[in-house]
Parts: sequence; C-alpha cells; structure tokens
Amino acid sequence: VQLQASGGGSVQAGGSLTLSCAASRSVFNINVMEWHRQAPGKQRELVARIGIGGDTNYRESVKGRFTIARDAAKNTVDLQMNNLKPEDTGVYYCHSILIGRDNWGQGTQVTVSS
Repeated sequence: VQLQASGGGSVQAGGSLTLSCAASRSVFNINVMEWHRQAPGKQRELVARIGIGGDTNYRESVKGRFTIARDAAKNTVDLQMNNLKPEDTGVYYCHSILIGRDNWGQGTQVTVSS
C-alpha cells in the first residue's frame, strides 16, 4: 500500500487543520489505518487509529479534539484536528497495516504557535 499524506501547515493555538492520507487501494479494505506524529527530539507516537470495521482509538491527549475518519469519495483517511495546542506540533505520518504488512507515508508538518 502506498500512502500520500497532505494538509499540514502552521496555525495559531485554538485553530484547526485537516490532514488527509490517500492510499493506493481502498481505505475500507485496509485492516488498520493510523496517524502518528513525531515532535523534535521525541519518539514517534500514535495519535489515532481506525480499524476496518470503523472502530476508532485516540491518544488521551487528543480525545475530544481530533477525529479520524475515512472518506469514500476521496479514498482517504482524514484527521480533523480542532483546538490545536502548541504541543500538537510535529511531523504527522499516516501508517497502514494490511495482512501483517505495514507501510508509512511521508510526513506532513504541523506547527502550532501560541
């Protein structure tokens, strides 16, 4: 599976951004799609996950602010990010898991200023 992430940018605290991850096959047929992020000097961390059945999981710090969803029309997995905080700054990566194989997209930078 090839993945292409887009939608990053710079916003002020409290603002919103939507990231999109386009896949080379139907996102509805991929076992797990995830968004991860990596802040400077820190390890990459899981932000949100959506399973093939539509079940979702979120990192505690983003619950209530971020929403992961699949878009059938665009064949993307989107991450809607609201009420962004400076600690959300980092490079965001999409990740897929299909039949035991995983793939990463290129990162997209999100910068939140206070």
